[in-house]
Amino acid sequence: MMRIALLLMALALPATAQQSRGIIVPPAQRSALIMEGKQTLTQKVLVRPGATLHTAPDAANGRPIPGFTLFHVYARQNGWIEVGPDAQGPTVGWMREERSVAWRQTMVLSFTNPAGRDRTMFFAERDPLRRVILSQDMAAAAATARTANDGRVIALEPETFVDITRNFYLLPILSAEEIENERGNRMRLLEVASAPAERTAAPAPPPPNPLENFRGTIVFVLDTTLSMQPYLDRTRDAIRNVMARVGETPLRDRFRFGLIAYRDAMEGNASLEYVTRVFARPDFAAPVAAILPQIAAANAATESNEGFDEDAIAGLKSAIDEIDWASFGGRFLIMVTDAGAREANDPRSSTHLGIREIRDLLKQRQIAPFVLHLQTPEGRNNHARARSQYTELTRFDGANGSLYYPIPNGEVAAFGQTVEAITEALLRQVAALTGTPIGQLRGEPAAATPQVAQQVEVVAQAMRLSYLGRAQETQAPDIVRSFSTDRDLRNPDRANMDVRVLLTRDQLSDLQAALRLVVDQANAGRLAPQTVFANIRAAALAAARDPRRIGNLERLGGAFGEYLDGLPYRSQVMELTEQDWLDLQPGGQRELLNGLEAKLRLFEEYARTPALWVQLGSGAQPGSAVFPVPLDSLP
Repeated sequence: MMRIALLLMALALPATAQQSRGIIVPPAQRSALIMEGKQTLTQKVLVRPGATLHTAPDAANGRPIPGFTLFHVYARQNGWIEVGPDAQGPTVGWMREERSVAWRQTMVLSFTNPAGRDRTMFFAERDPLRRVILSQDMAAAAATARTANDGRVIALEPETFVDITRNFYLLPILSAEEIENERGNRMRLLEVASAPAERTAAPAPPPPNPLENFRGTIVFVLDTTLSMQPYLDRTRDAIRNVMARVGETPLRDRFRFGLIAYRDAMEGNASLEYVTRVFARPDFAAPVAAILPQIAAANAATESNEGFDEDAIAGLKSAIDEIDWASFGGRFLIMVTDAGAREANDPRSSTHLGIREIRDLLKQRQIAPFVLHLQTPEGRNNHARARSQYTELTRFDGANGSLYYPIPNGEVAAFGQTVEAITEALLRQVAALTGTPIGQLRGEPAAATPQVAQQVEVVAQAMRLSYLGRAQETQAPDIVRSFSTDRDLRNPDRANMDVRVLLTRDQLSDLQAALRLVVDQANAGRLAPQTVFANIRAAALAAARDPRRIGNLERLGGAFGEYLDGLPYRSQVMELTEQDWLDLQPGGQRELLNGLEAKLRLFEEYARTPALWVQLGSGAQPGSAVFPVPLDSLP
């Protein structure tokens, strides 16, 4: 078994919260100490519960400090440390160093949506969890531990989804080891600590019916290129049929439809009219039937676009940006297309985002995407590519596969049955979640296959848990130290926690600059690939705050910030040597650069989305706001 040295992380209290606890803030402005062997990273500590803050070393009458407070270290003296809430600014006093734990890195965990899996257990000690993982029947051993009430399990993940982008929390990893169980599943046994952000006010008591105001929306994202008219007509029919069955039942007040159309790059061809267009937004201020004349205006193009792929990612991006998803508990998107999507490196792409990047943005907004892929005979050479893209796009935790539905031969009748079955199944789930009487629905419902029924149920349950988590401001369990695992013990194919890296705005900006430098220099050296590393090194030296960090640039990771150094999860990009680069050959080099350019676009989306960022410490430095970036999004 391989031991992996990991990290510590916690939250800093705002200065106002510290003052309310009696902590005196001196006015002096100073800078925190730098970590040994680093040039820009400051020394930080995580406060142990029971620590006290003093005006000077050995001073009496210390004031209590909340456990998990994050402090920067300004001075050391005889086993004491002087601390402050920010890397620069006033200090707040002295504390015994033994009452703290050093924090060197920023890798943390966040819960995935618990729909379709067991709630995560936190064990008091390492060995009982290890025995569960290594038992011959891990699922049975986990079930026994969950109900034993013998002190082994000290906390459970909340029943509802803990949304880290709404109720900020951290699960800092203190240590980890990789274990392979009896069935060959590899999983990590993690020592973690929980640090929910401190509330500024007590939460309101939950209403008697917490789902009373739950509402859902289904937004269709439709390919409206030349070949799509029969499917546009059938989609409109599906919406009309579902609305006719709903009629005047109470379900009409629980959902709305939206419709966004996309085509392809116009490139001077005015006949294509648009790349994306919003035909209908879900709007509860208007009657449910108000969408019908709006969607009637969505028709197929009269001229063909160049190539078979289309700008599907632009349509998805428009849906993310143009719809007020925050108004809805059920956030469902159904895309209909007969073609693949233009990727980030395609010059005709308007977003220059890839499938992974747009999936990340959908996940951040908690939108569940379904894709109906019309496998028409004309697109037979494009089917495999499109299937791969849309299978990746629609991966949904717990759904037993992707929310991808191919329509063989593009048969209009089969398409109609599928789109109507998914639409009605989603609405019936909304009715079930809110207690709206289903029996009043008129007419015969569309028949849902077992796959559709099972997947829609999991997606709806995930939406319910997300909504309740937001409405009830669910937070991570308040525990001091415990042991858990990153996989579901009943089904280890499911991740119960995502790995993230906490970055400040300034660090993300530095990372963007480093990525841009690498991409620009690599593109400039396409005709002489043997010069690329030397050019990157020269440019990085010119831009670096500390040229010693760049050195000989033996690995590409040397061009990036110190905050990515030493992370136990390594990437191909960070470890890339000059010989690796040359071995890739032009095709592999282009593919790697395309991936980096797509990540640059994703980082731009992060940077311009204020809701993702949380201000810790005193809040005096805007660049110190943090966002837990998914590990998969880093280079």
